[in-house]
Amino acid sequence: MEIEYTEQRDWPWLSTEETLTRLEVNAEQGLSGDAVSQRLDRYGLNEIEESAKRGAVQMFLGQFADFMIFVLIVAAVVSGVVGEPQDTIAIMVIVLLNASIGAVQEYRAEKAVAALREMTAPEARVRRDGTSGEVVATNLVPGDIVQIESGGIVPADLRLLEISELKLDESALTGESHAVDKHIEVLSEKDLPLGDQRNMAFKGTMVTSGRGLGVVVATGMSTELGRVAALLQKDEGQKTPLQLRLTHFGQRLAIAVLVICALIFVFGLLRGEPVTLMFLTAVTLAVAAIPEALPAVVTVSLAVGAHKMAARNALIRRLPAVETLGSVTYICADKTGTLTQNKMTVGVLAMDDAQESVLPSEDTAEIHWRLLGQALALNNDAKRQQNDNVSGDPTEVALYTAAHSAGYDKKTLEKAMPRVAELPFDAERRCMTTVHQHGNEVITFSKGAPERILSMCVDRISNTGPAALNIDVLRHEADSLAEEGYRVLAFATRSLENVPTDIVPQILEDGLTFLGFVGLIDPPRSEAAESVRLCSFAGITPVMITGDHAGTARAIAIRIGIIKDGASVLTGSELVQRSPEQLADDVGKTQVYARVDPEQKIKIVEGLQGQGEFVAMTGDGVNDAPALKRAEIGVAMGQKGTDVAREAADMVLLDDNFATIVSAVAEGRRIFDNIRKFIKYTMTSNAGEIWTISLAPFFGLPLPLLPIHILWINLVTDGLPGLALTAEPAERGVMARPPRPPEESIFANGMWQHMIWVGLLIGGLSILSQAWAYHSGTAHWQTMVFTVLTLAQLAHVLAIRSERESLITLGFTTNWPLLGAVVLTVGLQMAVIYVPFLQGIFKTAPLSGLELLICFALAAVVFVAVEIEKWLIRRGHIYRT
Repeated sequence: MEIEYTEQRDWPWLSTEETLTRLEVNAEQGLSGDAVSQRLDRYGLNEIEESAKRGAVQMFLGQFADFMIFVLIVAAVVSGVVGEPQDTIAIMVIVLLNASIGAVQEYRAEKAVAALREMTAPEARVRRDGTSGEVVATNLVPGDIVQIESGGIVPADLRLLEISELKLDESALTGESHAVDKHIEVLSEKDLPLGDQRNMAFKGTMVTSGRGLGVVVATGMSTELGRVAALLQKDEGQKTPLQLRLTHFGQRLAIAVLVICALIFVFGLLRGEPVTLMFLTAVTLAVAAIPEALPAVVTVSLAVGAHKMAARNALIRRLPAVETLGSVTYICADKTGTLTQNKMTVGVLAMDDAQESVLPSEDTAEIHWRLLGQALALNNDAKRQQNDNVSGDPTEVALYTAAHSAGYDKKTLEKAMPRVAELPFDAERRCMTTVHQHGNEVITFSKGAPERILSMCVDRISNTGPAALNIDVLRHEADSLAEEGYRVLAFATRSLENVPTDIVPQILEDGLTFLGFVGLIDPPRSEAAESVRLCSFAGITPVMITGDHAGTARAIAIRIGIIKDGASVLTGSELVQRSPEQLADDVGKTQVYARVDPEQKIKIVEGLQGQGEFVAMTGDGVNDAPALKRAEIGVAMGQKGTDVAREAADMVLLDDNFATIVSAVAEGRRIFDNIRKFIKYTMTSNAGEIWTISLAPFFGLPLPLLPIHILWINLVTDGLPGLALTAEPAERGVMARPPRPPEESIFANGMWQHMIWVGLLIGGLSILSQAWAYHSGTAHWQTMVFTVLTLAQLAHVLAIRSERESLITLGFTTNWPLLGAVVLTVGLQMAVIYVPFLQGIFKTAPLSGLELLICFALAAVVFVAVEIEKWLIRRGHIYRT
């Protein structure tokens, strides 16, 4: 009989006997050495496999597949052919720099898988050939009988056979914030999420208390942890909005440039210009029209943005993610550890028709509250360490902390009321009882599930002593607390004359006096509600996706403002029953998902992406990693997050603060705005050059510029101010506008109209200066055209610092790098005109004072015209969206 365990996922619904029979193993003896060897050969090592890696050379060469990079390489080759090696060098440096940055990013998926490998247990205690011993965990096979105990890591997926007070921390895999009680009974309900498969122990999870015995049912990539690794290896991530826009931009630009330059070449020949001169002019203009500084500007913008974000506790792991934040329309946040503190806390205490958010102080509390405080401290196995940290089950740590904060010190109480007997918690009884000697009497404290504790009580405590018990009222109170997201525990007590001979539930857990309820919760982060409000204000829809229970998810979502009371919550079991069409309809109107597994998180993200949304996914657990990678931008927690999540993410929040995302979104929008401004600037400048050269012949004028003039404008005038635009501060109200539609063109909102009319204006002013100088008989008319073009572009860059605000409102000194670049460029232009050595190289002649004044005056026309355009925009007369 062959054990095709890789196809089996029905282990929780099999009895222990059926499981052992299917795996052909005896629990007392374990597998034989021969069986282990055969299964190891058949099923391989119990390890997370690594996907095939690309070598360093392949990674580097792969970066040149981008269309815009291809256009730049062609431009570099042409520049070299026409004798302009300085342009070739500049372009190739930019291309190589971008390729290097891109290659480095390909290590992310490899590191994510490596982090998964580190989560596995190095050794496991296994029963083989009738004896127990330690083996390397990678050598485990299906059918191995494995022992697990407190503090250890589960080495493979196990079907549990025996347990003793076993609790596992599965938060990294399932998102459930508290330790999970395990049992060995067969499950009846099908299609349960991992968090509800209580008779299973999953690879990579932590044993917080107790011990257990289980049979290995899955190893390596067939484990639930392995499935997460497979999802990480399978997904190749998404292209960012900027990458998509620049690809389209590069394709259209290349076609437009080739057509325009071909027309200029043909028109020149028809006018009788020399073939060589027209070829050089057309090719030079083609090179100039390609904004080779664009990749450098994008890289610098993103790098500067990443540096600013790091100062605000947002570590950028992939540069394009900086800009992607500006396009995000949905933020899908994991609840546990992202919106909440991932720390169980006592949030409410209820007894005798009263509720308190904190336990009343021992010094001032009435007797019934004092009894509850003693119960929290003494019916508790949590311990305070020498470093003041409290160790133990997270629930008991929360109870211990609440009692200690109110003055109920466990160590002090144990001296007066030592524990003399106990009935440990087990999953069948669902309660725990401790027995304490208190002077001449004995007192018991019991805690557990409300329905269990109430069934054992005969009366309740009040401030005047025992009182009648109304179980229906108390059950309703417990249910109400549960609906608010609390994990509810009930406490009870009983007085005895002496310690019973038989420590059994029938004696200790009967005839109890009900004390009260304690509601525990993983509370929201203090800043979560404000962050959600700010996201909504910025047009971003917040969504909670969690592996926790629906009631808890709904309560937390209502508290922080993601949904209102009465809104629906979609669970993982409901998602399983949804068709792709139904899911596509659901994702647009659902903001809270509960009890979902890693694959379902990906489906939710893909459903939103299918509707044209750009999704940011936040999380900190292993279960979040595939969705982090699938989303347009994955955001991991830096302090409490797992290595797997951090390595799969594009951005890591160093302070685990959800509010940091809001700051990052604002920075992303600023960066995209500045990249748009650069494209607006450089393409308008290039349009001005093209209009000047192509229209001058129609006015009976000679060729207005030489190839050297075009390359100078392209290299210096476009380059320095363009780079300085990356330092432009954010536009006013950057977070008051909705996200950019992902399908929106980079030329939207009046940008292409601006490029055409301002380009025509610059070209017209340049031709006007040429016509005046040429017909006036001056010999240096070409220098005037060259200077007007340069100065007009500098006037233009100052005017477009904001798309709406006047430069007078912004102030000249709010972007010192740009002001410095403009002054430097003016100085270099003056040097080209007036330094004799440079006059010979650039074929220029010194201008008179009047001529230079005319050049500055014509350039100022561009500044005034653009300021008028912005005035019209502010009043809503043009470019309305």
